Amino acid sequence: MTLRFKKLHPTFMAEVSPVDLRTVHDEPTLAALRAAMTEFGVLVFHDQHFSYDDQIEFAQRMDGALHSKTSSSVLSKNRFGNEALTDISNVGQDGNILEAADRRRMNGISNRIWHTDASFEDPSGRYSMLYARNIPPVRADTEFADMRAAYEALDTDTKKAIEDLHVYHSIVYSRHTMGFDFSAEESAKLPGATHPLVRQIEGSNRKALYLASHAAHVTEWPVPEGRLLLKDLIEHATRREFLNSHEWSLGDLVIWDNRTTMHRARPFDDKAYKRELTRVTTLDLPRATSQP
Repeated sequence: MTLRFKKLHPTFMAEVSPVDLRTVHDEPTLAALRAAMTEFGVLVFHDQHFSYDDQIEFAQRMDGALHSKTSSSVLSKNRFGNEALTDISNVGQDGNILEAADRRRMNGISNRIWHTDASFEDPSGRYSMLYARNIPPVRADTEFADMRAAYEALDTDTKKAIEDLHVYHSIVYSRHTMGFDFSAEESAKLPGATHPLVRQIEGSNRKALYLASHAAHVTEWPVPEGRLLLKDLIEHATRREFLNSHEWSLGDLVIWDNRTTMHRARPFDDKAYKRELTRVTTLDLPRATSQP
């Protein structure tokens, strides 16, 4: 299959066509998509027609094992019956818009701060694949930041200072900064994880900053000093030249590499309009020689 890639930003993101991802089973095409992820970090596919099973099965073909220990999984039962299919929506089990004070909504709107999916787990998330099943009649974009370009724009002294640092990531921490708190029982299911602040991505000679709202503190530095460093780095990484947004259409699938990008949901009137997307995130594990 011959794929076309249209670059959407000077440093990252590309639109892919023509392809129906439900039909992609051959290893050469899957390998071409993985290579494009290494190059662009974010891929956009229009006019996809995924059932729930289709989305899960494509993610497994593309990248293997799936992440299922999400923050939403500790709050309520997954309405799709599979915790690997994350419900990124503002509706409940009955299909109605969640009440303003609903804990599921309050947890969900925290996605409007910069984050990387599953950085609070070990192994962390590699690819996230977000599919638009029902979109509002107003813009509700997802914005991305290129963390490779952000790293490369740092001065030499800063690169040297942060090269060997590690960061503890905790979704309990990031939600607390938004005024949302998990119970002690819920928090115990989300213990957090430590990862390098600078990551070398296999298949590429480039490095990327690995941080976001879940980044609680630098393990080698005093907490206040480390948090100031992380705050400064996020401010640097979200300068306009490193950012690009995706405006959703029904049937869009967007795949991003959590190791090389941050992202956030942009606000819309979620108390008036339904927005239903499903996300599958793969784990950053060594790939088999041949994907299933």
